[in-house]
Amino acid sequence: MNWANHLIILPILLPMATAAALIPIDDRNRTLKGVLSFASTVVLFFAAIILVTLAASSQDAADSAFVYMLGNWPAPFGIVLVLDRLSALMLALSAVLGLAAQVYAMARWHTAGYHFHSLFQLLLAGLNGAFLTGDLFNLFVFFEMMLAASYGLLLHGSGPLRVKAGLHYIAVNLAASSLFLIGVSLIYGATGTLNMADLAVRIMTLGPESRMLMEAGAALLGIAFLVKAGMWPLGFWLPTAYSAATPPVAAMFAILTKVGFYVILRLSMLLFGDEAGMSAGFGQTLLLYGGLLTIGFGAVGVLASQAMGRIAGYSVLVSSGTLLAAIGLGNSAVIGGALFYVVSSTLTICAFFLLIELVERGRDAGADVLAVTMEAYGDLDEDEDEKEVGVAVPGTLAVLGLCFCTCAILMSGLPPLSGFLAKFAILHELFNEDGFGGNMPIGAGQWIYVALLILSGLAAMIAMNRIGIRTFWTSIEGTIPRVFLIEITPVLLLLLATVFLSLQAGPAMRYMDAAAKSLANPKNYTDRVLTAPRVAPAGGV
Repeated sequence: MNWANHLIILPILLPMATAAALIPIDDRNRTLKGVLSFASTVVLFFAAIILVTLAASSQDAADSAFVYMLGNWPAPFGIVLVLDRLSALMLALSAVLGLAAQVYAMARWHTAGYHFHSLFQLLLAGLNGAFLTGDLFNLFVFFEMMLAASYGLLLHGSGPLRVKAGLHYIAVNLAASSLFLIGVSLIYGATGTLNMADLAVRIMTLGPESRMLMEAGAALLGIAFLVKAGMWPLGFWLPTAYSAATPPVAAMFAILTKVGFYVILRLSMLLFGDEAGMSAGFGQTLLLYGGLLTIGFGAVGVLASQAMGRIAGYSVLVSSGTLLAAIGLGNSAVIGGALFYVVSSTLTICAFFLLIELVERGRDAGADVLAVTMEAYGDLDEDEDEKEVGVAVPGTLAVLGLCFCTCAILMSGLPPLSGFLAKFAILHELFNEDGFGGNMPIGAGQWIYVALLILSGLAAMIAMNRIGIRTFWTSIEGTIPRVFLIEITPVLLLLLATVFLSLQAGPAMRYMDAAAKSLANPKNYTDRVLTAPRVAPAGGV
């Protein structure tokens, strides 16, 4: 095993060690803690890039999974970490979001409470562990680590709104964790293993009674992650919680819903694929129509929202519904476009959450309500003769407006940026000769999915245009917000990342398609995990 293979465990160990090292440092010395935490995240980012390169280095799907055995114990008895194209992609995405959120927080938000950076690093460790683990028990461990850190981060900054939303968030996720634990227990009772690769092998030989127990456990496990993914009606808590969080925390939370998508995608393709016997396609119909309802619910919420924070929260639901419905289609070709959509939508929503506070600094409390009132009843001063013509736009507002317009284009799915390319990739694979359009007639669910993809973009365009006109064109206050360079830089870099993704759409889609093909062939994954050789001692004995 060379040094690159040892990097697989670094995304877990490094943030955990950093979090522990930051706790003894006096919290009054937050600048030092911020610098150390940021340096750790930078190292994590470069490690993630190397791991993506490692995962993409093999042209053969059978060699795309790399197994790291902790304690040199082989699967299914030991703890294994598995790196493939999908997990490497999610590691890189979480590192990018972590860098952006942390830079923004160091302007002022990391001083709003205690142990911000330690909680932030623990959140990264939990995320990375969930993406890398090869068994359900350690998935539960990392999932709880991620949730515990998110509880503290959501309450960071205090205030009645955050406390209320935080308590609801904690209650809902504790209930989901209980379902997770019960589901894992049922699966272990039915199969005698929790290793994902071993489960994929044993599920084909289960008897009727054990299969029923295993599917009941998988259903409970699915509910737990659908709560985190925000599927309707389980995602009722999400818009309020995300809009109440501080900007850097809300930006980082943009990837938490993708954890639910990741686990559901991984387990659906691995355990309930074509080789699963009687369990093949388990839960796909629920995912399809649940995802469609989530898109519709999120689109209505986007249209009805008057505040930008609520628009961002409901946009998260639209993104989750789009991805869940893509899994429910049961078409592996669509998964490649869905993975491209994961990257684009997550970067966009993260940038939008950071941008919201900067834009709203120049607005008074209740400005959105007053704007709606003026639209309904008119401006009392509209009959005045003097009209100001040719007002110059200050540089700060110009930059904020440009960022806002870019977010609007991405969230609406308009060309030429990655939001449009992602939706186009999904629809193209849905209709091409290898998808539903070539082998079988497209059903009602697929046509509804197509319609909702388009209508959700239209809803986002209307909502963003409305709020943009009120904020930048017909602003009541006329004040210019004070924005620091350290705050606008991560927003610009995230949006530039979406532009880069658009320019490199060809190589990116090839990577996503390769990841989807690897997921569609679970035997490659199981063979790599279950037959991975132990590392020989240094002496060769």
